[in-house]
Amino acid sequence: MEKRKLSFWEIWNMSFGFLGIQMGFALQNANASRILQIFGADVHELSWFWIIAPLMGLIVQPIIGHYSDKTWGRFGRRKPFFLVGAILASVGLILMPQANIFISVLPALWVGAGMLMIMDASFNIAMEPFRALVGDNLRTDQRTAGFSIQTSLIGFGAVIGSALPYVLTKYFHVSNSTVPGSVPLNLTLSFIIGAAVLIASILVTMFTTKEYSPEELSKFEDPQSEIDVPTEEKSKLTDIFTDFAKMPTTMRQLSWVQFFSWFGLFGMWVFTTPAIAHHIYGLPLSDASSQQYQDAGDWVGILFGVYNLVSAIIALFFLPYIAKKIGRKSTHALSLIIGGIGLISIYFMPDENWVILPMILIGVAWASILAMPYAILAGSIAPKKMGVYMGIFNFFVVIPQIVNALIGGPIVKYLYNGDAIYALITSGVSFLIAALLVYKVKDVDDTIQK
Repeated sequence: MEKRKLSFWEIWNMSFGFLGIQMGFALQNANASRILQIFGADVHELSWFWIIAPLMGLIVQPIIGHYSDKTWGRFGRRKPFFLVGAILASVGLILMPQANIFISVLPALWVGAGMLMIMDASFNIAMEPFRALVGDNLRTDQRTAGFSIQTSLIGFGAVIGSALPYVLTKYFHVSNSTVPGSVPLNLTLSFIIGAAVLIASILVTMFTTKEYSPEELSKFEDPQSEIDVPTEEKSKLTDIFTDFAKMPTTMRQLSWVQFFSWFGLFGMWVFTTPAIAHHIYGLPLSDASSQQYQDAGDWVGILFGVYNLVSAIIALFFLPYIAKKIGRKSTHALSLIIGGIGLISIYFMPDENWVILPMILIGVAWASILAMPYAILAGSIAPKKMGVYMGIFNFFVVIPQIVNALIGGPIVKYLYNGDAIYALITSGVSFLIAALLVYKVKDVDDTIQK
Protein backbone atom coordinates (compact mmCIF):
# COMPACT_ATOMS: atom_id res chain seq x y z
CA MET A 1 0.00 0.00 0.00
CA GLU A 2 1.02 3.61 -0.54
CA LYS A 3 0.15 6.64 1.55
CA ARG A 4 -2.38 9.07 0.17
CA LYS A 5 -0.90 12.09 -1.59
CA LEU A 6 -1.77 15.16 0.46
CA SER A 7 -2.70 18.54 -0.96
CA PHE A 8 -0.71 21.69 -0.22
CA TRP A 9 -3.28 22.89 2.31
CA GLU A 10 -3.42 19.54 4.07
CA ILE A 11 0.35 19.68 4.56
CA TRP A 12 0.06 23.34 5.58
CA ASN A 13 -2.57 22.59 8.25
CA MET A 14 -0.62 19.55 9.45
CA SER A 15 2.39 21.77 10.20
CA PHE A 16 0.51 24.93 11.22
CA GLY A 17 1.15 24.39 14.93
CA PHE A 18 4.83 24.99 14.23
CA LEU A 19 4.00 28.65 13.53
CA GLY A 20 3.06 29.13 17.18
CA ILE A 21 5.87 26.97 18.50
CA GLN A 22 8.44 28.93 16.56
CA MET A 23 6.89 32.27 17.49
CA GLY A 24 7.48 31.39 21.12
CA PHE A 25 10.90 29.96 20.35
CA ALA A 26 11.88 33.14 18.47
CA LEU A 27 10.79 35.34 21.37
CA GLN A 28 13.04 33.24 23.58
CA ASN A 29 15.99 33.23 21.14
CA ALA A 30 15.95 36.97 20.51
CA ASN A 31 15.25 38.11 24.07
CA ALA A 32 16.29 35.53 26.66
CA SER A 33 19.88 36.83 26.84
CA ARG A 34 18.63 40.39 27.30
CA ILE A 35 16.14 39.33 29.99
CA LEU A 36 18.79 37.35 31.86
CA GLN A 37 21.17 40.32 31.67
CA ILE A 38 18.44 42.57 33.07
CA PHE A 39 18.09 40.12 35.95
CA GLY A 40 21.84 40.31 36.61
CA ALA A 41 23.71 37.84 34.35
CA ASP A 42 27.12 38.82 32.93
CA VAL A 43 27.87 38.33 29.23
CA HIS A 44 30.26 35.42 29.77
CA GLU A 45 27.62 33.67 31.92
CA LEU A 46 24.90 33.69 29.27
CA SER A 47 25.92 30.46 27.57
CA TRP A 48 25.83 28.68 30.95
CA PHE A 49 22.20 29.69 31.46
CA TRP A 50 21.41 28.71 27.87
CA ILE A 51 22.74 25.20 28.49
CA ILE A 52 19.30 24.48 29.96
CA ALA A 53 17.80 24.53 26.46
CA PRO A 54 19.83 21.76 24.81
CA LEU A 55 19.83 19.68 27.99
CA MET A 56 16.05 19.64 27.90
CA GLY A 57 16.13 18.56 24.26
CA LEU A 58 18.64 15.83 24.98
CA ILE A 59 16.45 14.37 27.71
CA VAL A 60 12.94 15.06 26.46
CA GLN A 61 12.85 14.44 22.71
CA PRO A 62 13.94 10.76 22.59
CA ILE A 63 11.56 9.93 25.45
CA ILE A 64 8.66 11.73 23.79
CA GLY A 65 9.55 10.08 20.47
CA HIS A 66 9.59 6.63 22.07
CA TYR A 67 6.23 7.05 23.78
CA SER A 68 4.56 8.77 20.84
CA ASP A 69 5.54 5.77 18.69
CA LYS A 70 3.67 3.57 21.16
CA THR A 71 0.65 5.82 21.70
CA TRP A 72 -2.72 5.53 20.04
CA GLY A 73 -5.98 6.87 21.42
CA ARG A 74 -9.01 8.97 20.64
CA PHE A 75 -6.82 12.05 20.06
CA GLY A 76 -4.31 10.22 17.85
CA ARG A 77 -0.67 9.32 18.09
CA ARG A 78 1.40 12.52 18.03
CA LYS A 79 -1.26 15.16 18.72
CA PRO A 80 -1.66 14.63 22.50
CA PHE A 81 2.05 15.28 23.01
CA PHE A 82 2.31 18.53 21.14
CA LEU A 83 -0.87 19.84 22.80
CA VAL A 84 0.54 19.21 26.29
CA GLY A 85 3.86 20.73 25.23
CA ALA A 86 2.14 23.85 23.93
CA ILE A 87 0.22 24.40 27.17
CA LEU A 88 3.34 24.07 29.32
CA ALA A 89 5.40 26.29 26.99
CA SER A 90 2.73 28.97 27.22
CA VAL A 91 3.08 29.00 31.00
CA GLY A 92 6.83 29.52 30.67
CA LEU A 93 6.36 32.30 28.11
CA ILE A 94 4.00 34.21 30.37
CA LEU A 95 6.12 33.90 33.51
CA MET A 96 9.72 34.32 32.27
CA PRO A 97 9.70 38.11 31.72
CA GLN A 98 7.76 38.52 34.97
CA ALA A 99 10.20 36.47 37.07
CA ASN A 100 10.86 39.45 39.32
CA ILE A 101 7.39 39.02 40.89
CA PHE A 102 8.89 36.02 42.70
CA ILE A 103 11.80 38.05 44.07
CA SER A 104 10.61 37.72 47.66
CA VAL A 105 11.07 33.95 47.35
CA LEU A 106 13.95 33.47 44.88
CA PRO A 107 16.34 35.73 42.93
CA ALA A 108 14.73 36.84 39.65
CA LEU A 109 17.72 35.53 37.68
CA TRP A 110 17.15 31.97 38.91
CA VAL A 111 13.39 32.15 38.41
CA GLY A 112 14.00 33.43 34.87
CA ALA A 113 16.41 30.58 34.22
CA GLY A 114 13.81 28.15 35.60
CA MET A 115 11.16 29.50 33.22
CA LEU A 116 13.68 29.13 30.39
CA MET A 117 14.01 25.47 31.37
CA ILE A 118 10.23 24.96 31.42
CA MET A 119 9.87 26.62 28.02
CA ASP A 120 12.60 24.55 26.43
CA ALA A 121 11.36 21.27 27.84
CA SER A 122 7.88 22.11 26.61
CA PHE A 123 8.98 23.28 23.16
CA ASN A 124 10.81 19.97 22.80
CA ILE A 125 7.71 18.03 23.86
CA ALA A 126 5.81 19.80 21.09
CA MET A 127 8.48 19.85 18.36
CA GLU A 128 9.49 16.22 18.14
CA PRO A 129 5.98 14.84 17.45
CA PHE A 130 5.56 17.46 14.70
CA ARG A 131 8.71 16.23 12.94
CA ALA A 132 7.52 12.64 13.28
CA LEU A 133 4.02 13.56 12.08
CA VAL A 134 5.41 14.77 8.75
CA GLY A 135 7.35 11.53 8.39
CA ASP A 136 4.25 9.52 9.32
CA ASN A 137 1.82 11.15 6.92
CA LEU A 138 3.84 11.92 3.78
CA ARG A 139 4.96 9.73 0.92
CA THR A 140 8.62 9.68 -0.12
CA ASP A 141 8.00 12.01 -3.05
CA GLN A 142 6.39 14.60 -0.74
CA ARG A 143 8.93 14.62 2.09
CA THR A 144 11.08 17.47 0.79
CA ALA A 145 7.99 19.58 0.14
CA GLY A 146 6.54 18.65 3.53
CA PHE A 147 9.59 19.64 5.54
CA SER A 148 9.96 22.76 3.39
CA ILE A 149 6.39 23.86 4.13
CA GLN A 150 7.04 23.15 7.81
CA THR A 151 10.18 25.28 7.58
CA SER A 152 8.24 28.12 5.96
CA LEU A 153 5.74 28.12 8.83
CA ILE A 154 8.63 28.04 11.28
CA GLY A 155 10.01 31.09 9.47
CA PHE A 156 6.73 33.02 9.48
CA GLY A 157 6.21 32.29 13.18
CA ALA A 158 9.74 33.34 13.99
CA VAL A 159 9.35 36.60 12.04
CA ILE A 160 6.30 37.52 14.09
CA GLY A 161 7.94 36.56 17.37
CA SER A 162 11.25 38.26 16.62
CA ALA A 163 9.73 41.53 15.44
CA LEU A 164 6.87 41.78 17.96
CA PRO A 165 8.68 43.79 20.70
CA TYR A 166 9.93 46.32 18.12
CA VAL A 167 6.51 46.57 16.46
CA LEU A 168 4.69 47.08 19.77
CA THR A 169 7.00 49.96 20.65
CA LYS A 170 7.25 51.68 17.26
CA TYR A 171 3.66 51.34 16.04
CA PHE A 172 1.59 50.82 19.21
CA HIS A 173 3.70 53.00 21.53
CA VAL A 174 4.19 50.30 24.14
CA SER A 175 7.13 51.35 26.31
CA ASN A 176 10.49 49.62 26.00
CA SER A 177 11.98 51.60 28.88
CA THR A 178 13.08 49.79 31.98
CA VAL A 179 14.71 50.17 35.34
CA PRO A 180 17.36 47.82 36.75
CA GLY A 181 15.87 44.40 37.45
CA SER A 182 12.65 44.99 35.50
CA VAL A 183 11.79 43.75 31.98
CA PRO A 184 10.29 46.37 29.60
CA LEU A 185 6.54 46.24 29.03
CA ASN A 186 6.92 45.59 25.30
CA LEU A 187 8.78 42.35 26.05
CA THR A 188 6.33 41.20 28.72
CA LEU A 189 3.34 41.81 26.44
CA SER A 190 5.09 40.11 23.50
CA PHE A 191 5.59 36.93 25.52
CA ILE A 192 1.92 36.88 26.56
CA ILE A 193 0.79 37.32 22.93
CA GLY A 194 3.20 34.55 21.91
CA ALA A 195 1.62 32.19 24.43
CA ALA A 196 -1.86 32.85 23.05
CA VAL A 197 -0.80 32.33 19.42
CA LEU A 198 0.98 29.12 20.37
CA ILE A 199 -2.16 27.54 21.80
CA ALA A 200 -4.35 28.74 18.90
CA SER A 201 -2.03 27.41 16.17
CA ILE A 202 -1.68 24.02 17.84
CA LEU A 203 -5.46 23.70 17.92
CA VAL A 204 -5.60 24.31 14.15
CA THR A 205 -3.45 21.22 13.58
CA MET A 206 -5.35 19.25 16.20
CA PHE A 207 -8.72 19.79 14.47
CA THR A 208 -7.66 19.59 10.79
CA THR A 209 -5.18 16.71 10.66
CA LYS A 210 -5.88 13.00 10.59
CA GLU A 211 -3.19 10.53 11.67
CA TYR A 212 -2.64 7.03 10.34
CA SER A 213 -3.32 4.31 12.88
CA PRO A 214 -0.49 1.89 13.82
CA GLU A 215 -2.21 -0.80 11.73
CA GLU A 216 -2.26 1.47 8.68
CA LEU A 217 1.37 2.51 9.16
CA SER A 218 2.45 -1.12 9.31
CA LYS A 219 1.23 -1.51 5.73
CA PHE A 220 3.44 1.36 4.57
CA GLU A 221 6.82 -0.12 5.54
CA ASP A 222 9.43 1.50 3.33
CA PRO A 223 11.51 -1.14 1.51
CA GLN A 224 14.41 1.34 1.39
CA SER A 225 14.50 1.76 5.16
CA GLU A 226 17.79 0.88 6.83
CA ILE A 227 16.04 -0.14 10.05
CA ASP A 228 14.60 -3.60 10.57
CA VAL A 229 11.71 -3.58 13.01
CA PRO A 230 10.65 -6.83 14.69
CA THR A 231 7.05 -7.86 14.30
CA GLU A 232 6.48 -7.77 18.04
CA GLU A 233 6.30 -4.21 19.36
CA LYS A 234 8.83 -3.18 21.97
CA SER A 235 7.67 -1.12 24.91
CA LYS A 236 10.64 -0.55 27.25
CA LEU A 237 12.01 2.97 27.52
CA THR A 238 15.52 1.50 27.68
CA ASP A 239 15.08 0.38 24.07
CA ILE A 240 16.09 3.93 23.16
CA PHE A 241 19.71 2.90 23.84
CA THR A 242 19.34 -0.13 21.56
CA ASP A 243 17.82 2.03 18.86
CA PHE A 244 20.69 4.50 19.25
CA ALA A 245 23.24 1.73 18.71
CA LYS A 246 21.36 0.58 15.59
CA MET A 247 20.86 4.00 14.04
CA PRO A 248 21.04 4.03 10.23
CA THR A 249 24.24 4.94 8.44
CA THR A 250 22.64 8.08 7.06
CA MET A 251 21.94 9.34 10.58
CA ARG A 252 25.54 8.72 11.67
CA GLN A 253 26.82 10.69 8.71
CA LEU A 254 24.34 13.53 9.26
CA SER A 255 25.32 13.73 12.93
CA TRP A 256 28.56 15.55 12.10
CA VAL A 257 26.81 17.96 9.77
CA GLN A 258 24.29 18.68 12.52
CA PHE A 259 27.01 19.12 15.14
CA PHE A 260 28.77 21.98 13.35
CA SER A 261 25.50 23.53 12.11
CA TRP A 262 23.96 23.75 15.57
CA PHE A 263 27.21 24.70 17.30
CA GLY A 264 27.17 27.75 15.04
CA LEU A 265 23.47 28.48 15.57
CA PHE A 266 23.78 28.36 19.35
CA GLY A 267 26.64 30.85 19.31
CA MET A 268 24.55 33.17 17.14
CA TRP A 269 21.49 33.00 19.40
CA VAL A 270 23.40 33.57 22.62
CA PHE A 271 25.83 36.27 21.57
CA THR A 272 24.14 38.33 18.82
CA THR A 273 22.58 40.87 21.20
CA PRO A 274 25.79 41.70 23.11
CA ALA A 275 27.80 41.51 19.87
CA ILE A 276 25.56 44.00 18.06
CA ALA A 277 25.27 46.27 21.10
CA HIS A 278 29.05 46.40 21.57
CA HIS A 279 30.49 46.06 18.05
CA ILE A 280 27.84 47.90 16.02
CA TYR A 281 26.28 50.34 18.54
CA GLY A 282 29.53 50.89 20.46
CA LEU A 283 27.89 50.32 23.85
CA PRO A 284 29.57 48.97 26.98
CA LEU A 285 28.43 45.49 27.98
CA SER A 286 28.00 46.34 31.64
CA ASP A 287 24.72 48.26 31.39
CA ALA A 288 22.00 46.01 29.96
CA SER A 289 19.29 48.21 31.48
CA SER A 290 20.20 51.36 29.51
CA GLN A 291 17.78 52.72 26.94
CA GLN A 292 20.40 52.35 24.20
CA TYR A 293 20.88 48.68 25.05
CA GLN A 294 17.12 48.11 24.89
CA ASP A 295 17.04 49.77 21.47
CA ALA A 296 19.87 47.49 20.33
CA GLY A 297 18.00 44.47 21.71
CA ASP A 298 14.82 45.45 19.87
CA TRP A 299 16.83 45.81 16.64
CA VAL A 300 18.28 42.33 17.12
CA GLY A 301 14.67 41.11 17.18
CA ILE A 302 14.17 42.72 13.77
CA LEU A 303 17.40 41.17 12.49
CA PHE A 304 16.28 37.74 13.66
CA GLY A 305 12.95 38.39 11.99
CA VAL A 306 14.79 39.09 8.73
CA TYR A 307 16.64 35.77 8.65
CA ASN A 308 13.47 33.91 9.58
CA LEU A 309 11.44 35.67 6.90
CA VAL A 310 14.08 34.83 4.31
CA SER A 311 14.07 31.21 5.47
CA ALA A 312 10.29 31.03 5.11
CA ILE A 313 10.40 32.37 1.54
CA ILE A 314 13.35 30.17 0.55
CA ALA A 315 11.75 27.05 2.04
CA LEU A 316 8.33 27.63 0.52
CA PHE A 317 9.25 28.78 -2.98
CA PHE A 318 12.82 27.72 -3.76
CA LEU A 319 14.16 24.88 -1.62
CA PRO A 320 12.15 21.97 -3.12
CA TYR A 321 12.87 23.21 -6.66
CA ILE A 322 16.60 23.61 -6.05
CA ALA A 323 16.83 20.21 -4.32
CA LYS A 324 15.10 18.60 -7.28
CA LYS A 325 17.60 20.15 -9.67
CA ILE A 326 20.91 19.65 -7.85
CA GLY A 327 20.06 17.18 -5.08
CA ARG A 328 19.45 17.58 -1.38
CA LYS A 329 23.11 17.27 -0.40
CA SER A 330 24.35 19.96 -2.78
CA THR A 331 21.45 22.20 -1.78
CA HIS A 332 22.30 21.86 1.90
CA ALA A 333 26.04 22.36 1.41
CA LEU A 334 25.52 25.49 -0.69
CA SER A 335 23.08 26.92 1.85
CA LEU A 336 25.51 26.37 4.73
CA ILE A 337 28.30 28.10 2.82
CA ILE A 338 26.06 31.11 2.20
CA GLY A 339 25.10 31.24 5.88
CA GLY A 340 28.70 30.92 7.03
CA ILE A 341 29.71 33.87 4.85
CA GLY A 342 26.80 35.83 6.32
CA LEU A 343 27.85 35.26 9.93
CA ILE A 344 31.47 36.17 9.30
CA SER A 345 30.52 39.31 7.36
CA ILE A 346 28.70 40.85 10.37
CA TYR A 347 32.13 41.90 11.62
CA PHE A 348 32.58 44.17 8.59
CA MET A 349 29.19 45.90 8.62
CA PRO A 350 29.42 49.70 9.16
CA ASP A 351 26.13 50.16 11.01
CA GLU A 352 23.04 48.34 12.25
CA ASN A 353 21.12 48.72 8.98
CA TRP A 354 23.85 46.98 7.01
CA VAL A 355 23.57 43.93 9.30
CA ILE A 356 20.32 43.12 7.46
CA LEU A 357 22.43 41.85 4.53
CA PRO A 358 24.26 39.13 6.54
CA MET A 359 20.93 38.13 8.06
CA ILE A 360 19.52 37.50 4.58
CA LEU A 361 22.40 35.09 3.93
CA ILE A 362 21.91 33.41 7.32
CA GLY A 363 18.24 32.94 6.44
CA VAL A 364 19.20 30.79 3.46
CA ALA A 365 21.17 28.45 5.72
CA TRP A 366 18.44 28.38 8.36
CA ALA A 367 15.86 27.30 5.78
CA SER A 368 18.02 24.37 4.72
CA ILE A 369 19.03 23.37 8.27
CA LEU A 370 15.37 23.02 9.23
CA ALA A 371 14.40 21.02 6.15
CA MET A 372 17.14 19.16 4.30
CA PRO A 373 18.61 16.98 7.10
CA TYR A 374 15.12 15.77 8.09
CA ALA A 375 14.11 15.11 4.49
CA ILE A 376 17.31 13.11 3.98
CA LEU A 377 16.89 11.24 7.26
CA ALA A 378 13.22 10.29 6.82
CA GLY A 379 14.00 8.02 3.89
CA SER A 380 16.26 5.83 6.04
CA ILE A 381 13.80 5.20 8.89
CA ALA A 382 11.00 2.63 9.14
CA PRO A 383 7.57 4.17 9.89
CA LYS A 384 7.27 2.29 13.20
CA LYS A 385 10.45 3.95 14.44
CA MET A 386 9.89 7.43 13.03
CA GLY A 387 9.20 9.06 16.40
CA VAL A 388 12.05 7.59 18.39
CA TYR A 389 14.62 8.16 15.63
CA MET A 390 13.52 11.76 15.12
CA GLY A 391 14.02 12.11 18.87
CA ILE A 392 17.42 10.43 18.81
CA PHE A 393 18.41 12.62 15.86
CA ASN A 394 17.85 15.55 18.19
CA PHE A 395 20.93 14.37 20.12
CA PHE A 396 22.97 15.84 17.29
CA VAL A 397 21.09 19.12 17.59
CA VAL A 398 21.47 19.53 21.36
CA ILE A 399 24.93 18.04 22.04
CA PRO A 400 26.73 20.74 20.01
CA GLN A 401 24.69 23.37 21.84
CA ILE A 402 25.73 21.88 25.18
CA VAL A 403 29.37 21.92 24.08
CA ASN A 404 29.05 25.56 23.01
CA ALA A 405 27.24 26.42 26.24
CA LEU A 406 30.12 25.00 28.29
CA ILE A 407 32.99 26.54 26.35
CA GLY A 408 31.42 29.54 24.61
CA GLY A 409 31.35 31.84 27.64
CA PRO A 410 34.96 31.17 28.72
CA ILE A 411 36.15 31.57 25.12
CA VAL A 412 34.44 34.96 24.86
CA LYS A 413 35.76 36.05 28.23
CA TYR A 414 39.37 34.85 28.04
CA LEU A 415 40.17 34.41 24.33
CA TYR A 416 38.04 37.19 22.84
CA ASN A 417 38.44 39.62 25.78
CA GLY A 418 34.68 39.90 26.21
CA ASP A 419 34.02 40.94 22.59
CA ALA A 420 31.12 38.71 21.49
CA ILE A 421 31.46 39.59 17.79
CA TYR A 422 34.20 36.96 17.53
CA ALA A 423 31.73 34.32 18.72
CA LEU A 424 29.67 35.11 15.61
CA ILE A 425 32.74 34.68 13.41
CA THR A 426 33.36 31.30 15.07
CA SER A 427 29.77 30.34 14.26
CA GLY A 428 30.37 31.22 10.61
CA VAL A 429 33.45 29.01 10.43
CA SER A 430 31.43 26.20 12.01
CA PHE A 431 28.84 26.50 9.21
CA LEU A 432 31.59 26.17 6.58
CA ILE A 433 32.89 22.98 8.21
CA ALA A 434 29.35 21.54 8.22
CA ALA A 435 29.05 22.29 4.50
CA LEU A 436 32.15 20.20 3.74
CA LEU A 437 30.80 17.27 5.77
CA VAL A 438 27.50 17.16 3.86
CA TYR A 439 29.18 15.39 0.95
CA LYS A 440 29.93 12.35 3.11
CA VAL A 441 26.21 11.72 3.69
CA LYS A 442 24.28 8.95 1.94
CA ASP A 443 20.82 10.16 0.85
CA VAL A 444 18.73 7.00 0.48
CA ASP A 445 15.86 8.33 -1.60
CA ASP A 446 17.26 11.44 -3.28
CA THR A 447 16.00 11.20 -6.86
CA ILE A 448 19.17 12.85 -8.10
CA GLN A 449 21.13 9.81 -6.92
CA LYS A 450 18.80 7.17 -8.41
